[in-house]
Amino acid sequence: MYVESKGNDIDGAHGRIGWVTFSKSGQTVYYRDKVLKKIKGGGISGNFYEEATGQEFWVSGIKKKGSNAHWAKSIKVIIDDDAVDEYKKLGRLG
Repeated sequence: MYVESKGNDIDGAHGRIGWVTFSKSGQTVYYRDKVLKKIKGGGISGNFYEEATGQEFWVSGIKKKGSNAHWAKSIKVIIDDDAVDEYKKLGRLG
């Protein structure tokens, strides 16, 4: 999944591609040490918020065209080491 912080970075990048786990209801996403809750009714710039800090995040599937960040904002995106092989299978890396 693509996870983008709408505030601080996530270990050196505002956007990361990596593995997430969803709760049974799909209302909670677990990514690294973060517990992200679904924003009911939509947030200012994200669709999830971190339970511990209230910071907003955008969580979405990987785009087939390879550009996951919002077109109007240039951000650094890093692929987690454990997700690189799967990302390559999508034809996104050499």
